[in-house]
Amino acid sequence: MPTKSIKRNAKKKTKAKLHPRNKHQGRYNLQELSIKNPDLKSFIFVNDHEIETLDFADPEAVKALNKALLLHYYGIKNWEIPQGYLCPPIPGRADYIHNIADLLATSNKGIIPKGKQVKCLDIGIGANCVYPLIGNSEYGWSFVGADIDETAIASSQKIVVANPQLDGKIKFRHQPNNKNVFVGVLELTERFHVTICNPPFYASMAEAQAKAAKKLSNLGKEKAEEVVANFGGKSKEVWCYGGEGKFVNTMIEQSKTYANSCLWFTTLISNIAHLDAAYKQLDYAGAFDIKILPMGQGSKVSRVLAWTFQTKEKQEAWMSTLQVTEK
Repeated sequence: MPTKSIKRNAKKKTKAKLHPRNKHQGRYNLQELSIKNPDLKSFIFVNDHEIETLDFADPEAVKALNKALLLHYYGIKNWEIPQGYLCPPIPGRADYIHNIADLLATSNKGIIPKGKQVKCLDIGIGANCVYPLIGNSEYGWSFVGADIDETAIASSQKIVVANPQLDGKIKFRHQPNNKNVFVGVLELTERFHVTICNPPFYASMAEAQAKAAKKLSNLGKEKAEEVVANFGGKSKEVWCYGGEGKFVNTMIEQSKTYANSCLWFTTLISNIAHLDAAYKQLDYAGAFDIKILPMGQGSKVSRVLAWTFQTKEKQEAWMSTLQVTEK
């Protein structure tokens, strides 16, 4: 059982910044990136401080930037997503992956495990496939991506097909029931080293659009609703019944059933207020250890919640049995 001291330490406010191995430190060199993706050049402008930048509220600008970043840093070509689907910030996704690498090292005598034998399950892979793209490029891990949206899965599959170096390293499973997280996509006989997840944050699409419209309005954007439509999406990437809190509680509840199918379960927690309920659920489920991995970029602060049902001895035995070593 996690002790009260573990919980208190997990909730301490920590000034978060990008992971030291994150390749996206500092300002973007937009001119260099526009060589990788010429479409980016039309979105670059000089602001009032005489600094080259982009309109990050413009989904097409963000998409062009992502294409350049993925090609420049991770060798990913022909990255495309259907209109209206989530276009995630690459630095934050990379941070999650690097923090997970450090987490796995704690179960592997301090050595970051690398190679295709490290198996990761991405819950809610979406249409962008970004976590597996970065995880495979940086550490050589193999991935299984699950999603309730078949269009999203098809999009991620196209990205993998367009990049031959990913052949056989990223696979996909459809979740047929939107009330389940692990049930239906994970078998009791399987063994994954880690699960990752960026859970839907909002409880409804209307709530998601209202929040996005308010943010854009605060930025002085006109016709905010029209811009929101581009971000809102046609899938449930950003919302689900009960929002993030309910989704995470379901994940924890179902993780107990698969306690011996995965070494570490993890999920992004955007709203720190959801941690108390998560701790209670983890206590009830009998998690052996709980960790909070702080993340942040600029004024945005987030964290990854991680838990395992394996003792320290079983963690090291798990890694040793699979002969996971550093490259």
